[in-house]
Amino acid sequence: MILVTGATGNVGRHAVSQLTAAGAQVRALVRNPAKAAFPAGVEVVTGDLTDPASLSGALDGVDGVFLVWPGFAAETAAKVVDLVAAHARRVVYLSANLPEDSTMFHKDLERLISASPLEWTFLRPGGFAANTLGWADAVRAGTVRWVYGQAARSLIHEADIAAVAVKALLSDELVGQAPVLSGPAAVTQAEQVRIIGAAVGREVRWEEMPPEEAVTQLATVWGDPVLAREAVAAWGGFVAAPEQVTDAVERLTGRPARSFAAWAADHAADFR
Repeated sequence: MILVTGATGNVGRHAVSQLTAAGAQVRALVRNPAKAAFPAGVEVVTGDLTDPASLSGALDGVDGVFLVWPGFAAETAAKVVDLVAAHARRVVYLSANLPEDSTMFHKDLERLISASPLEWTFLRPGGFAANTLGWADAVRAGTVRWVYGQAARSLIHEADIAAVAVKALLSDELVGQAPVLSGPAAVTQAEQVRIIGAAVGREVRWEEMPPEEAVTQLATVWGDPVLAREAVAAWGGFVAAPEQVTDAVERLTGRPARSFAAWAADHAADFR
């Protein structure tokens, strides 16, 4: 039995469907069962990682856990890792490709899991292609205004992240490993906007935003000015040094990583 947390999210829903297709028993952890739609045979349970007491039933009889942490705070992480270790043998954690000195919560979770008795795999993707869904309203209006149009990112399709997670959950090949995952090429943000426009059948412009304005916007949304400044600085770094491209998806799954154009075609309806 595999427990998938974040089961209705971008990566989690693909993990549920791919695990089911592979013949695994799947239990999907959701906050609101009424909004959950999964393949036949998937067991749906209610729980919340920010409320560890809600997880005990969800973990009963579980062998492996696909752990997707919600939000940016991880105050309950230690309790959750202890609970998972008390029930399961293996955890595959959706982390991020970050510097070792990063202040992001992913590093705290990696340390907690590494210190536990669990078999672990840390998936470290770079940028998610799905994050560009935040431009949807701007795409409909015809102009995306954001920071660092020449920042080149190797954005990854969420289905490719899920495919590696399934490999890590169902085989022993990735135990103790932390593969860095990416799309097949680095594409500038301005070019991403053009590709999305082509997918929806209309021209979409890029308009440059000053970095300080982007920091202010993100700090308001995230509630963390330090994290906002760190994120904008990271985007700026991708102008001179494009985001890392790896062959991990193809090497681990046997099929090439999906391109950003393929992702945009898959999600064209979300931008219309």
